[in-house]
Amino acid sequence: MGLLRIMMPPKLQLLAVVAFAVAMLFLENQIQKLEESRSKLERAIARHEVREIEQRHTMDGPRQDAAIDAEEDMVIIYNRVPKTASTSFTNIAYDLCAKNKYHVLHINTTKNNPVMSLQDQVRFVKNITSWKEMKPGFYHGHVSYLDFTKFGVKKKPIYINVIRDPIERLVSYYYFLRFGDDYRPGLRRRKQGDKKTFDECVAEGGSDCAPEKLWLQIPFFCGHSSECWNVGSRWAMDQAKYNLINEYFLVGVTEELEDFIMLLEAALPRFFRGATELYRTGKKSHLRKTTEKKLPTKQTIAKLQQSDIWKMENEFYEFALEQFQFIRAHAVREKDGDLYILAQNFFYEKIYPKSN
Repeated sequence: MGLLRIMMPPKLQLLAVVAFAVAMLFLENQIQKLEESRSKLERAIARHEVREIEQRHTMDGPRQDAAIDAEEDMVIIYNRVPKTASTSFTNIAYDLCAKNKYHVLHINTTKNNPVMSLQDQVRFVKNITSWKEMKPGFYHGHVSYLDFTKFGVKKKPIYINVIRDPIERLVSYYYFLRFGDDYRPGLRRRKQGDKKTFDECVAEGGSDCAPEKLWLQIPFFCGHSSECWNVGSRWAMDQAKYNLINEYFLVGVTEELEDFIMLLEAALPRFFRGATELYRTGKKSHLRKTTEKKLPTKQTIAKLQQSDIWKMENEFYEFALEQFQFIRAHAVREKDGDLYILAQNFFYEKIYPKSN
C-alpha cells in the first residue's frame, strides 16, 4: 500500500510558517500580559494588606504611643571638627529647634579639650540618656567620638559629622586664630597681631602650620583611646574608618554641605524638616567665613603633601568623601542641574499569615 503524500506549493508553505510565527508571538504577548496583570494584582493585594496592618496599628494605642515615644526620645550628637563649616550647620539647628520642637545644647569643654576625663565621660553619657527634659535633643561640640556601649547603655545616640579637605581646614584654622571671622568680628583671637602668612609659616617651618597640626579629623573620629592621639598612628586611622562606617549615621563634607543637609532632612525630618530651604535662603548667619585668609601657593601645598601625616589624613578624607557620595548616589537624582530626593522605592508583599 503506497504512502499518500500531499505536497504543498512553496508559497503555501511560507504562509503557513508565517502564520505559525505570528500565532506564537501573539501567544507570548498574551502570556506576558497575564504575567504583568498577575504582578500588578499581587502588588495591589500587598498594599491592601499593608494598609490593613497600618490601620490595626493606628487603632492600637500603646503601639502608636511607643512609636511616638521612640521618636521623642531621639538624641543626635554632632561632635564637630573645628573649621569644617560646623558653625554654619549648627546655626540651622538653632533656627529650626523651636519650629520642629527639639532642644539644642552646646558641649563647651574647658580649653576646647576634645578628650573628656573618665568621670566626665560617665556624667556625659548619663546626661544624654536620662535627661528627659532635653529630649529630643541635638548636642554639638568639639568632642571626640565616645562609644556609649562601653557604659552599658542600651540605646545609643545618633552620631553625625562633617569633615573637610585637611589642608584647607588647617589654612582656615591658621587664619581664624589670627583674624577671626565675620561671625564675631570683635572677638580677640589667640594669635591676634601675628601677620605672618601661611606660606611664610610653612617656609620657615613654624609650629602652627606643621604637618602634625593636620592630625585632627582622624582622632576626632577615632575617639578617646590613647592611640587615637598618637600622630601618624595607622591603628587610629583604621579605627576612625571603622567608626565612620559603623557608628555614624551620616558624615558629610564641607565642600558639599548643602547635599549633606538635604540628605539629613530626607532621613531625619523630625529634626531637619525645612533645613535645605533655610540653608539656601536663610539668614547670613549661616555663612561664616574666616577673614584675611590667603590661599596657599602650590609650593606650600606640595611641601605639606610630602608628609606621611597629610597622606593619612587625606586618605581618611577621601574615604569619607567616597562613602558620602555613595550614599548620595542612592538617595537622590539630578534633573536640570538640581538634586531631588528619591521617594520611597520599596514595598512589602506576600505578608503571612493572612489576617481574617
